[in-house]
Amino acid sequence: MKHNGETQRASLLSASLQDLPDQPEALTRARAFAQPLLMGVTLDTGEDSLAHADAVTAILHQIGGSEAMQAACYLVYAAEHLQKPEEVIAKAFGPSYAELALETTRLIRVQRQARAVAAESQVAALQTENVRKMLLAFSRDLRVVLLRLASRLQTLRYYAASKQPVPNSLAYESLHVFAPLANRLGIWQIKWEMEDLSFRFLEPETYREIAKLLDEKRVERENYMVQLREDLEAELKTQGITAQVAGRPKHIYSIVKKMRGKSLDFSRVFDVRALRVVVPSVPDCYAALSMVHSKFSPIDSEFDDYIAKPKSNGYQSLHTVVRDAQGRPIEIQIRTQEMHDHAEHGVAAHWAYKEAGTKGYAGVSASGDYDAKIAVLRQLLAWERELSVGAQSQATTDALSDRIYVLTPDAAVVELPQGATPIDFAYTLHTNLGHRCRGARVDGAMVPLNTQLKNGQTVEVTAIKEGGPSRDWLNPELGFLASSRARSKVRAWFNAQAMQETAAKGREAVEKLLQREGKTAVKLDDLASQLGFKSADALFELVGKDEFSLRNIETLLNPPTTVMVADDYVRLKKAKTIDKASKSGVLVVGIDSLLTQLSKCCKPAPPDEIRGFVTRGKGVSIHRADCGNFRQMALRNGDRVIEVDWGQSASAQALVYPVDVNIEALDRQGLLRDISEVFAKEKMNVIGVQTQSVKDLAWMTFTVEVGDSRRLQKVLGLVKEVRGVRMAKRR
Repeated sequence: MKHNGETQRASLLSASLQDLPDQPEALTRARAFAQPLLMGVTLDTGEDSLAHADAVTAILHQIGGSEAMQAACYLVYAAEHLQKPEEVIAKAFGPSYAELALETTRLIRVQRQARAVAAESQVAALQTENVRKMLLAFSRDLRVVLLRLASRLQTLRYYAASKQPVPNSLAYESLHVFAPLANRLGIWQIKWEMEDLSFRFLEPETYREIAKLLDEKRVERENYMVQLREDLEAELKTQGITAQVAGRPKHIYSIVKKMRGKSLDFSRVFDVRALRVVVPSVPDCYAALSMVHSKFSPIDSEFDDYIAKPKSNGYQSLHTVVRDAQGRPIEIQIRTQEMHDHAEHGVAAHWAYKEAGTKGYAGVSASGDYDAKIAVLRQLLAWERELSVGAQSQATTDALSDRIYVLTPDAAVVELPQGATPIDFAYTLHTNLGHRCRGARVDGAMVPLNTQLKNGQTVEVTAIKEGGPSRDWLNPELGFLASSRARSKVRAWFNAQAMQETAAKGREAVEKLLQREGKTAVKLDDLASQLGFKSADALFELVGKDEFSLRNIETLLNPPTTVMVADDYVRLKKAKTIDKASKSGVLVVGIDSLLTQLSKCCKPAPPDEIRGFVTRGKGVSIHRADCGNFRQMALRNGDRVIEVDWGQSASAQALVYPVDVNIEALDRQGLLRDISEVFAKEKMNVIGVQTQSVKDLAWMTFTVEVGDSRRLQKVLGLVKEVRGVRMAKRR
């Protein structure tokens, strides 16, 4: 049974590895379709469009692409010259061809714009990283990737043949994005040539120096290698092994990398003299290796068995370095024909490779489409991990399914989650732009703000000068936001607005009190400081929430002239300890039959941690230990704090206590009814409700009776599940 995660990821490539539908003479028809559209048209490189398409088709043929895929190449370049390319191509060749042509055309345009930005900003590495991300996003259809690889190779060949100056961003991108991708997919024919051409353009002096060293004794070396090849082939034949022995091409960039990576001079690079041996079977590989090691002197540190332990991209071969009688190093690779085909064509071989029971990438069974798709998907994910800057392993495994890349009007690349909208795009650019976003153009056309964006699209946002987001943006059913980051910014804006309204309400109440008391000259910041607040705004916020009583301000402004006698108070606290529950169910430790009352500011209930405060003429007021009012009173009159606890008698345990619950929700019809039903089902008596609605947001305060505040937490969890409820907590 397949792993669920692999099954899901494999489905992303379901179209990628299925070739285009076969059609009679598809290649001939596609060229005839494109020819009149491309005649006399040149690409931005200066190359003739039709000649470029012909050359790309030849490359695709060479790496094993089907005739249908070669036909699609012509349609890609023709699409740019059609008014309605999707309709026209779908009508003539079918929707699969049309989709491939449009997707590839979009990627071409995105890469062209990204290179233009890189050229202006001179930050090639940054834009190259963005192009790499876009290539990965477009690689949901692997055919797009192969078309782009073949096209880029032809562009490099054109620059080499025409001797035109090559844009640095194009050469850099080819060497650091396209060549590693070809390597990861195992298409070495493209990888080697692309590396050499890119390196030739980026470091022409070094390239010429190595080329000159290779050429100095080329005739002598080639004559030696011809003789060595014939001798080795004959020797293998005498051992009963049918083998094809050939010289291996010399790749300048790989030679330079070895020289730099291992600090070697040219004479010590082993693969300057190299042979490749292709044999019928795996046992023949090891038999050939045994013969080579008996005939020559092997260098033990330079042997690798990639048959027993294939490379991560599925490459299999035996590599060994030996010395001849004169001590000259020779690199020899030994593999089967199947391994050689994979080494040359990589994933492209899967179009024709369907034989049951054979082994595919890295020993993965290729007996069905599923395993082939999984194998290729792993290579793409591995390529992402290799090139990603600072990426974490799990974060990259979802890269194929959850990211898209779009452009700003200036061609800067923006990364977004799958399903993102123009509003997500705006918030990614700047929080304030997101708040003020009111419209959007995608590829020049006006679209609704909940339109889901696609890879490669250019997005332009229309914004007002001042304003904020809409409540509708937070409604998941309307689909305005896909990014959790954007949603949090919208919520923060509304929370800030609510905070401002609450603070304004508190300020108004404080200022009215000061007017009533004739204390308008009092500085608000000084008043807040005396009450224990860091700022006046902090005071206004608590007053606006009804969490700080105005009586505390009155007491501060008008201190009482009579106070409790200290000796009497001390005697009170030192009296004989009698623990007796009052009518409120509270024990005052050390006091018999003392009047107690539950404070209305915090409404404590068992088993809350509580504190007592001795009032003037009203006994002991009972507060929750975390009550803001109690903290302020304790700061000013710490000697009036008294130890209290909940009673344990049967009568005390039967009591119920009023508790306030604050609820914030998106306002809608039936909201109050739905929340009330939760309390009713949980047999929790509601004795009071206050509601307020501002801009589609509802604030509610329910006063409920509870015997144990711990049970309230369970009920609040159920309230939070009511549609539209954003917050439910005890006040």
